[in-house]
Amino acid sequence: MPDIIGIDHIYITVSDMHRSEEFYDRVMKVLGFRKNTFAIGGDPHAQYFNRHFGYVIRPARSGNGHDSYSPGLHHLCLRVESPEDVRAAARELRTAGIDASEAAPYPEYAPDYWATFFRDPDGIRLEITNYRQERRERHDHWDRLQS
Repeated sequence: MPDIIGIDHIYITVSDMHRSEEFYDRVMKVLGFRKNTFAIGGDPHAQYFNRHFGYVIRPARSGNGHDSYSPGLHHLCLRVESPEDVRAAARELRTAGIDASEAAPYPEYAPDYWATFFRDPDGIRLEITNYRQERRERHDHWDRLQS
């Protein structure tokens, strides 16, 4: 069986391309992503990318708003190296005008879980968390884990 080695890209539909592109320009710049734009079938797309994956926005085809508790995407969580990086990301996002929460520990999720939370203009919930010990062990000792 092939081994999935990562997420290649994530596509998000947005209700207002201009408004969302302004938002994601600020967010993704803080997070070190680069950007390109293109069209598919006449629809504009903006792709934000780093060395690991792409995050693409495109216009929605219906006016239904996002509901994180309906079937579909609940939230997207991005990972940084450390709690210090979570704190720096939250601080820099707020400096860029993004309504990100203060970085804080969430021991109810895991003993070493730190996160900041914010929403895009359509209400998609976004999170940045640290690379926790359990995730490191999963990565480093995959062959030893029981399924």
